[in-house]
Amino acid sequence: MKKALITGITGQDGSYLAEHLLSQGYEVHGLVRRVALENPERRFTRISHLLDRVTLHAASLESYPSVFSVVSRVPFDECYHLAAQSFVAESFADGFSTMATNINGTHYMLAALRELQPGCRFYFAGSSEMFGKVREVPQKETTPFHPRSPYGISKVAGFDLTRNYREAYGMFCCSGILFNHEGPRRGFEFVTRKITSTAARIKLGLASELRLGNLDAKRDWGHAKDYVVAMHLMLQQPEPDDYVVATGETHSVREFCELAFAALGLDYREHVKVDEHLIRPAEVDLLVGDSAKARRVLGWSPSYTFEALVGEMVRSDLESASGRAR
Repeated sequence: MKKALITGITGQDGSYLAEHLLSQGYEVHGLVRRVALENPERRFTRISHLLDRVTLHAASLESYPSVFSVVSRVPFDECYHLAAQSFVAESFADGFSTMATNINGTHYMLAALRELQPGCRFYFAGSSEMFGKVREVPQKETTPFHPRSPYGISKVAGFDLTRNYREAYGMFCCSGILFNHEGPRRGFEFVTRKITSTAARIKLGLASELRLGNLDAKRDWGHAKDYVVAMHLMLQQPEPDDYVVATGETHSVREFCELAFAALGLDYREHVKVDEHLIRPAEVDLLVGDSAKARRVLGWSPSYTFEALVGEMVRSDLESASGRAR
C-alpha cells in the first residue's frame, strides 16, 4: 500500500486529494498545525468525514525541525505540498509572512525529503498567479512568469526550488501550474465563494448587497475535484515534469455573478456594488491556461463545466445558509 503525505490536508484541495488517494487505496497522512489538533471542530470541517481514515501529524512548515521530525518517522512514497498562505489579497496586506511561509515551507519540505527520503516523489502546488502580467494568451508551461503579488512571487520561488531539486539532486519533483479551481469547500475569503455564499444569503433575506472589486477581471475557473486528479497523475509518470492544469475557458467575475444570482432567480445588477477598496494594487486582468500537455501526457481533462461548478457552489451555499437560518 502506497503512503502519501499531504501538507494543507485541511484545505479545499487537500480534502479532495485525500478523498481521491483513499479511493486509490493509499494510506493517507496529513501535516497539520498543533493548534488545529486542539480545535478540530473548527479546523477540520473539510475532512471531518475522513478523520478515521487518515493519520495526522502535528508540525509547522515554518519550522524545519518539526518537518524533519515527521519525515523521519514515516516512509512516504509521495508528498503533495499544498499548504501555503494562498489568499492573494492577504499577501498584499502581509507580504512578509506570505513570503516566509510559502518559500521556506517549500524549501524545508524539499530539504527534509532529500536528506531522509530522496526517493519520495514530490508535488508542488504552483499557481497561474505566477504568470501575472501575461506575455501571451493562453498561458502554457513555457510562458515567462511576471507575478503581480507577493503570493505570485512566493509561488515562482517555490517552483524554482522544486525544479532545482529535480535538476541538482535527481529527485522526482513536479510542479502543477494550476489555474483557479473552486468548489463548495472554497474559503469564504475567495471571490467565487464570496459571490455564491452572499447570493444565497440575499435570496434568504439575510443580506442585501455584495461588494466586490474588479468585475471585469477574467479567470480560467475549474473544479478542485478535477484538479487533484491531475496532481496524482503527475506523480505516476515515468519522468518528473511540470504541467499547466486548466479548462482553457475564461470567464469574468461579472459572468460568475450573473450565473450565480440567476441560479437563485435574482439579477446581480440589483445587488452587486463595486468597492474601489477591494481592487488589487496590481491587478491580473486575464488568465487562461493551455493544458494541452496535461491532456496529452497525463490523459487528464476536466469533467465539470463552468455552469456546473457555479451551480454546485450555489446549491451548497443555499442549503448551508438555510440550515443556519432555521
